[in-house]
Amino acid sequence: MAKKQKAGKGGKAGGRKNAVYRIIDLVGTSNVSWADAARNAVEAASHSLRDLRVAEVDKLDVKIEGGEVIYRAKLKLSFKYHGEDE
Repeated sequence: MAKKQKAGKGGKAGGRKNAVYRIIDLVGTSNVSWADAARNAVEAASHSLRDLRVAEVDKLDVKIEGGEVIYRAKLKLSFKYHGEDE
């Protein structure tokens, strides 16, 4: 009779590996909206990082340059950390 595999601390379940994620801070900008600023930050990060997971909005503010409002979205972005063997 086959035994069911149970996940314990640091164990595997159903063949899934444990994962490690890294979190970085990003600031996206836009002259349109905060949502656009956040989207710009995630899109730029996606060009050099892989396995993006969650982008958490940490702070929203505006910068005024020459009478124009620049929307800024400060994000905490997580992505899967891949070791040398992956």
